[in-house]
Amino acid sequence: MSHTALARKYRPRSFADVAVQEHVSETLRRAVSGDRVGHAYLFCGPRGVGKTTLARVLAMALNCPNRTDEGEPCGVCDSCSRIWAGHTALDVVEIDAASNRGVDDARDLRERAMYAPSEEGRFKIYIVDEAHMLTREAWNALLKILEEPPPRVIFVFATTEPQKIQQAAAPILSRCQRFDFRRIGVSDIVQRLSVVLEAEETEAPAEALRILARKADGGMRDALSLLDQVISLTGGDIDTDAVRRVLGLVEEERYLDLLGIVAEGRHGEVFDLVQSLLDDGYDLVEFYHGLLDILRALLRLRLTPDADIDVRADVREALVARAASFDVADLVRMMATAAELESNGNLRRSPNPRVLIEMLLLRLSYLDRTVSMEDLIRALGGAPVSRGGAASGGPSPTAPPQGAAAAAAEVVDTSAEVIPGDDVAPAASLEEAWTRYLDAGHRVPTGLGPFLRSSTVSYGDEGAVVVTPPAGPALERLAERGVLDEIEAGLRPHVGHRVAIVLAEVGGTVQPGPRISQDVVRGDTMSALLRKEPRLRQAVEELDLELME
Repeated sequence: MSHTALARKYRPRSFADVAVQEHVSETLRRAVSGDRVGHAYLFCGPRGVGKTTLARVLAMALNCPNRTDEGEPCGVCDSCSRIWAGHTALDVVEIDAASNRGVDDARDLRERAMYAPSEEGRFKIYIVDEAHMLTREAWNALLKILEEPPPRVIFVFATTEPQKIQQAAAPILSRCQRFDFRRIGVSDIVQRLSVVLEAEETEAPAEALRILARKADGGMRDALSLLDQVISLTGGDIDTDAVRRVLGLVEEERYLDLLGIVAEGRHGEVFDLVQSLLDDGYDLVEFYHGLLDILRALLRLRLTPDADIDVRADVREALVARAASFDVADLVRMMATAAELESNGNLRRSPNPRVLIEMLLLRLSYLDRTVSMEDLIRALGGAPVSRGGAASGGPSPTAPPQGAAAAAAEVVDTSAEVIPGDDVAPAASLEEAWTRYLDAGHRVPTGLGPFLRSSTVSYGDEGAVVVTPPAGPALERLAERGVLDEIEAGLRPHVGHRVAIVLAEVGGTVQPGPRISQDVVRGDTMSALLRKEPRLRQAVEELDLELME
């Protein structure tokens, strides 16, 4: 006898049997029992969560001669059996829109829908799977029949990407009742797998079922297909190791070893770890996804030691011990660093993921050598100004930051500068007035603060203030009249009278420079900060630190 896949063998035959989607199944059941069935439905949701199954159950219920008063089909009559199995039926037609997506296919469907059902009292149901694959022209061909459908004809469109239907044929959405299907939780999948195993007269440890459920990622069909694979491999004697072999999962002990390498700074052992994974036949992409899960679990345990994470008890204890070796900020940076590899798509595109994985693990192991700008400012006796006021425990909002704190505050967050009034006392000298103007931040052109700090000022003819800037990419913008006017207005309260700003020529007339990248500007800003604060340079050099934004 041919084998029937578990996903098909245990497909629900009634509304009540569909897991998790009660908000859909109960609505449809009541619609059938109350004779309030719509003429068009749109089922949206991830794959394997019951969209096509509920479409078939709806068709069964509408055409079942033994339907209960509550709207449930019997599931065993000839009509129900044929619809449930997806076999050819006169009044229930399933169409795969991925291969029947053109306007001619839609017109054919429209013409067939005009014919009455095969028997009195029955319904014609058209189930269109992967509906987002239909072309704009195909949707336009169906638009009229969906607006004024023939009697006793029902359309059910199932899709994983409803946004594509919105883009291609927005009027369709207003002509359908839309139901959004949820992902199925791990506990619900485990419960369903246990029922299936009992029916198959076999059993499996709870840990093995949880691994299958997590891998299924919310899809019941995927979970049953994976269970089918495991049973085929083991012959019914299921254990956790067999599940890991089928799925290619890396044991938690490997990740615990990695966390030890990172925590203790044993950088060279990263290469040995990756080599051992390859020697044992593991997929490095699968290892990477497991790493993200472990880092997330580690962060949760560091924040909330009694958090409920889905791992074995002994692994949990080991993770709690490892979590104590990391600061919360370290774990956040580790997760951010690891997530970048997938978000930028490099891992999926690379023909050699080994190098990318090794570089990622090395970056994680060297994270203890990175210090945030805020930490450096505090170490130098300052405190970064927070958005909307001074840092907790720092100087008052009216006190301008000094020295390294002033320069770094501009680099970290220029929008956080405190804006004083125009009634400040004039300074004793031009240099002091210039410094106070820059420290206050009032009307300092955005992005030019570090550049102006590196400039020198002096009085010129008729009391004009001559600004001599260093050579750099900001010269072109500094020469704009609007920028000079803004500097004049901001400097005036600090010198006590109206001033005219004159820009000294540096090596002749200012010429437009080449396009400067963000990395170059960031590097110039950091270099200016290091020149301005020798103590900061000394800290960076002696501690071998990496400056971060």
